[in-house]
Amino acid sequence: MNIDIRNFIKIYEKSFAENWDLPALTEYGKNTTLTYADFAEMIAKTHLLFESIGLKEGDKIALCGKDSSNWVQVFMATVTYGAVIVPILAEFNPADAVNIINHSDAVLLFASDSVWQNIDSTKLEKVKGVVSLEKKEILYESPGNELSRSLRLLNRRFNSRFPDGFSPEDIKYADRENSEVVEINYTSGTTGFSKGVMLTGENLSGNVCFALSEKLHFRGSRTLSFLPLAHAYGCAFDLLTPLAAGSHVYLLGKIPSPRVLLKALDEVRPSLVISVPLVLEKIYRNQIVPMLSKGVLKTALSIPFLRPLIYSKIRKKLIGAFGGVFKEVIVGGAALNHEVEEFFKKIKFPFTVGYGMTECGPLISYSPWKQFVIGSSGRTIPVMESKILSTDPVNVPGEICVKGVNRMKGYYKNPEATAQVIDDDGWLHTGDMGTRNPDGTLFLRGRYKTMILSASGQNIYPEEIEAKLNNMPYVAESLVVDRDGKLVALVYPDAEAIEKEGIKPESLEELMESMRKDLNKMVAPYEQIAKVSVMPQEFEKTPKRSIKRFLYS
Repeated sequence: MNIDIRNFIKIYEKSFAENWDLPALTEYGKNTTLTYADFAEMIAKTHLLFESIGLKEGDKIALCGKDSSNWVQVFMATVTYGAVIVPILAEFNPADAVNIINHSDAVLLFASDSVWQNIDSTKLEKVKGVVSLEKKEILYESPGNELSRSLRLLNRRFNSRFPDGFSPEDIKYADRENSEVVEINYTSGTTGFSKGVMLTGENLSGNVCFALSEKLHFRGSRTLSFLPLAHAYGCAFDLLTPLAAGSHVYLLGKIPSPRVLLKALDEVRPSLVISVPLVLEKIYRNQIVPMLSKGVLKTALSIPFLRPLIYSKIRKKLIGAFGGVFKEVIVGGAALNHEVEEFFKKIKFPFTVGYGMTECGPLISYSPWKQFVIGSSGRTIPVMESKILSTDPVNVPGEICVKGVNRMKGYYKNPEATAQVIDDDGWLHTGDMGTRNPDGTLFLRGRYKTMILSASGQNIYPEEIEAKLNNMPYVAESLVVDRDGKLVALVYPDAEAIEKEGIKPESLEELMESMRKDLNKMVAPYEQIAKVSVMPQEFEKTPKRSIKRFLYS
């Protein structure tokens, strides 16, 4: 299957003109919708602002705030102008945000007011000005710049430039080669200091053009964007692909708790759902398991000929809960709990699991749900190649290496880190361990850096044990670590479940010991847990909610 990789910037020049009258962006819960015409006009005004302050192609623009139509406008205006966007999660602490702004050489910053109030302007090294995402006002301007004046005169200049109004024919975006850097995305990382991933037009176009070839989004389709757009995963498939296709993007704009999310899905009725495992796992644990473990349904499930009927009803109810009209739910960002995955496969719920990383903008592997192999992360996509560093790649795990259109250019201003992950033959060493079928289907086992070597020489992947542990009652989250040659499970208990069952604090140790014995029946002899330690508070996490494993190992 050949994928036509188009010029990334020109994709949007064409899409915005062709989809002029269609709805483009809606902030969920608000009554305002921007058409592609409205959106294109806002981008044109932003281009005029960039032009009037002397911004050049290739200049870096930092963007830090919660997802909103203004956030999307700044992102798209920057890349279509030919500048380089540096999206920063609003959840980053101020010191980290300033470090990224300075390291990226950003000359302009668009920020939410809540973000800006915690940033010390004297520590910004190259930033000429800061613009409020909410109010579009100047929050800061270095001496000798024309930003305030340019913003004040923007509408007058726009009307002068387009006296007959702005039309599809007026959409003219930068002529930049796909090999040029379009975005620098700073990975939050769980092992220390963030690195700036340089993504080119080709990298992003590889993701978008593949998604379009699979018809993940299409003209007039709908998507509910609830993953952070500052992350490569949400950005590629909840923003860049829909806007390339002429889809209607609804921005959730709030924390996607199951209650909030299910209500929004019911109202938006998206054509595709992009999710992370936590959403499906919470729905399974909080809604499906209690339903199946009590009363009539529990009894009925023990009768073989009734099972298909029950599974069919659960599937229908679940599909309705996700809006009822979606093609499939694509799960990515982390491994899906195996028990949850098996159940959803058993009831024929239309879901699939993909695999990627920021360094590939992000996609590496994916299969449509009907072709999805349980336990896998899909098949290596046509614009990428994969291999396993193992003597027997089908059966013996080794490090997953990839190369192709989606592979990043490297880490910004960090050739040493780039050389550590991209070898002389162009293979990107992912740091993930896995196996690979001859057809390119990948099966992930865990992170190379987190693998524990047992005394008997066995490779232990703590993520696999944690997946079993996290599915047990009274466990909110866990880590499995090596302590003097023995495996110890660090567990943060599920306070809500413990309180609901009326379990007293003094009984917790006994409960955990019982759970340890149950867990050890489910794992290999060399994976036996010697001790469970109860954590008094949640594990420290990165902004994308990954546990900072290095702090505990």
